Amino acid sequence: MSKSGSKKKFLLIGLGGLVVGIAAMIAFDWMWEATSTNESCMICHFHDEADQAWKKSIHNNNSKLGIVTDCAACHLPPRGTFKHFTAKAKMGMKDIWSYMTKNKEDINWDRKGELDYAQKIVYNESCVKCHTNLFPKGISDDGIKAHLYYEENEKKLDLQCISCHLDAGHYMPNYKHGKMEGKAVTNSGIKYEEAAVVTEFKSFKETVPGTSASIEMKAIPGGTFTMGSSDKEPFHKEDEAPQHKISISPFFMAEVEVTWDQYWAFYNETMSEGRTTPEQVYANNSREDVDAVSGPTPPFGFPDQGWGMGDRPAITMTHYAAETFCQWLSLKTGKKYRLPTEAEWEYAVRGGTETPYFFEGNPKKFTNGGFWNKIFGVDTTNINGYIIYANNSTERTQEPSKVRPNQYGLKNMLGNVMEYCADKYDPEAYKNWKDGQKDPVCTKGDEYVVRGGSYKDDASDLRCATRGHTENDAWLKTDPQNPKSIWWYSDIKGIGFRVVCDVPEGVNAK
Repeated sequence: MSKSGSKKKFLLIGLGGLVVGIAAMIAFDWMWEATSTNESCMICHFHDEADQAWKKSIHNNNSKLGIVTDCAACHLPPRGTFKHFTAKAKMGMKDIWSYMTKNKEDINWDRKGELDYAQKIVYNESCVKCHTNLFPKGISDDGIKAHLYYEENEKKLDLQCISCHLDAGHYMPNYKHGKMEGKAVTNSGIKYEEAAVVTEFKSFKETVPGTSASIEMKAIPGGTFTMGSSDKEPFHKEDEAPQHKISISPFFMAEVEVTWDQYWAFYNETMSEGRTTPEQVYANNSREDVDAVSGPTPPFGFPDQGWGMGDRPAITMTHYAAETFCQWLSLKTGKKYRLPTEAEWEYAVRGGTETPYFFEGNPKKFTNGGFWNKIFGVDTTNINGYIIYANNSTERTQEPSKVRPNQYGLKNMLGNVMEYCADKYDPEAYKNWKDGQKDPVCTKGDEYVVRGGSYKDDASDLRCATRGHTENDAWLKTDPQNPKSIWWYSDIKGIGFRVVCDVPEGVNAK
């Protein structure tokens, strides 16, 4: 072949490659755009109600502005960024794999609508790109305060728009963005005129005068037990040691966590419509001679998360709110109600046992972790009957009737919701205690102890000795009532409390 022929051949090959390259780029661009349409998204996202819920939302049905927001505008970072490309590629592969391998009847769709899940699949930078004006005409005073708080703390606290606007992209009839108005609705019943009279040390039913609320209180006999866990216990942690023999005085403890009906009775009598400063509330509620308490400000949205109220455990209140409830209950009944100490709590949950749980079972067999359990499945013998946890909760709290009691007649001491204790949290608290110490309380630390774990936890984190603590600043960060709010945690759904009552003077508890 001549030199000129070779040049023509290479030129044709080059032109052919260029054409193929251009065609590939055009095809890739078409595919990229086509797979970002709502129709394409719905091919893989086969939730029967997702499409209709999106069409009813303000992002699709905004009559004022006539704007329709597509799926990709919320569920991907802004276009033109490298993060948009990587997020879309990752999401696409995940969706295709799920479409090919998962049965949609087995998917917990309610879970997909929960805030902590939504925060992982909605990008705040995309919200900000569209909503450049945070103070549009007609915004309420509360909205202005909330958005000012967002502007000042977005970066510092990693705030997300969806924390307050969960219903913006999908219609959620049971979701409310705004402050609860008026008194809370409770299961109606006869109002009690007098508190229970306790003349002997046995379980009793507390009746709260002026309300229809009652609390079943179990008599917990005093005794000595081994607190903490040894390093031989599966999933043992350093803050559970060293073990000590601890002596506990007799007391009464509520059969279950404080329920919504009980908490709303407190709220309805004490709620503060105004923005009472924390300093004023603390000063009032800490006095011994006070004859009334200042209660919570109205919560934003639905604090029960739409799961139901009644006998379900009350959740999302702060440690301070739980303490104030105890003060109110003491004033109403004439008895001394309070939060349990950490030692009382562990003594009560063990019910005389010294095993990881108050029932038979090995944490290694119950946990979802571990090679063999992932292959052959976990052992749910016994645990399902006593604990509401990650494997049986359906991602929400449950009523106390779902579980059996421990040896002291207490329900949901493990699982369902974390429970506040009176103690401050110190990871080395046990090192300062001694064998035989009576009724110890830790007063050192910035956070408070929480015990028992929640409906979201694995069995390995629900042992009797497992310790946890509050994260007050992080849990408060998305409350629109900040910086004055001291009553509610908007995102923490698995936190509650149960009350204990001191043995009244003159009652023989021996």
